[in-house]
Amino acid sequence: MEKIEHQQLRETLFHEELPNGLQVYLLPKPDFNKTYATFTTSYGSIDNHFIPPGGQELQVPDGIAHFLEHKMFEEPDGDVFSRFSNQGASANAFTSFERTAYLFSCTENVDQNLTTLIDFVQSPYFTDPSVEKEKGIIGQEIRMYEDNPDWRSYFGLIEGMFKKHPIHIDIAGTVESIDKITKETLYTCYETFYHPSNMLLFVVGPVDPEQTMALVRQNQAEKPYEKQGEIRRIFPEEDAGVAQEITEVSLAVGIPKCMFGFKESHIGLTGDDLLRQELLTEVMLEALFGQGSDLYQSLYDDGLIDDQFGYDYSLEKGYGFSIAGGDTMDPEALVERIRKELPPLLQKGISQDVVERIRKKKLGNYLRSYNSPEWIANQFTRYKFSGTDLFNIIPLLEDLEADEVNQRLREHIGWDRFAVSIVRS
Repeated sequence: MEKIEHQQLRETLFHEELPNGLQVYLLPKPDFNKTYATFTTSYGSIDNHFIPPGGQELQVPDGIAHFLEHKMFEEPDGDVFSRFSNQGASANAFTSFERTAYLFSCTENVDQNLTTLIDFVQSPYFTDPSVEKEKGIIGQEIRMYEDNPDWRSYFGLIEGMFKKHPIHIDIAGTVESIDKITKETLYTCYETFYHPSNMLLFVVGPVDPEQTMALVRQNQAEKPYEKQGEIRRIFPEEDAGVAQEITEVSLAVGIPKCMFGFKESHIGLTGDDLLRQELLTEVMLEALFGQGSDLYQSLYDDGLIDDQFGYDYSLEKGYGFSIAGGDTMDPEALVERIRKELPPLLQKGISQDVVERIRKKKLGNYLRSYNSPEWIANQFTRYKFSGTDLFNIIPLLEDLEADEVNQRLREHIGWDRFAVSIVRS
């Protein structure tokens, strides 16, 4: 078992790669009461076209990763939620564009709950009747999101940005696409992406690393996993421009919603290069749109935004985008102001003083986040799948300079990659 010391943060991480390829990370937190564990596969909604190890090229229905997540909780004699509840744990799961995670938190029976987590994720049980029943349940979920203004605004922007990449497809798929899912396709996707060599187990809390790692070792040694080859994921070629500059939908909203953003042109990064670009862009966006910026104050004073206005940045190996916006009484006026105000800011640049202020603010926010077991577990896994380390954030952030931020500003802001999403009644 490898012991990794992060002296700056006073954290000690334990790591071991098991013979079946499973990556296990343990972060002891002796002063915590709660233990939080995630068992995550590098498999998300965008993985709908692939070649399984030793198999033929497959194109599976949209939404199948999310569908599979739902079905994993079903067992021959009921569902696993009740078992976790009886053991004093709260369990859940989520599917994103890039990964599917199963998790629990508890203050007691940690070993029992960890065993339950690993065992149920590694014991799929699908039947034709249960798959058909699930289509109705997920279909209702899809229709619910279709009536959610915030989701429609956010996803409308992604649909406007991306022409071919499967990120523009809703994580849950469509009612039509999930109707094509069968028990057999679920097992095919499970056997492809749920092999231990494509997964990561992370446990944070008041655990004994030797005892916990021994438990996981023994659990995996009792399961006959054969070595798996490479999964070849296939993605269409996506050009730099947006699919549609403005998308608009009508819903019953009292105040219109407007989201806007820029499609990332600098992609294909992994490791610390990806993390550094993410941090540079977050500093840049805070300087442009954060509540301490002149632009934010100007838009707020003119009644074009309220205090719910915010921004975000997503970056993965194959795609990236920035997003900003919120409620506004005049979406067109807001977009016009953005188009007018950003070019002078690009010319002027962001000062060293502003970068330093934002850097210190972000350092404080990240240091507070390191006290959240949920945040640590989910972000650690995400970064590890991208070839970098959550604990590299602080040293990289401390190293950022204004010149780099301004280079990132001029690299990211391009009007040929600008898109807008509007929801109004």
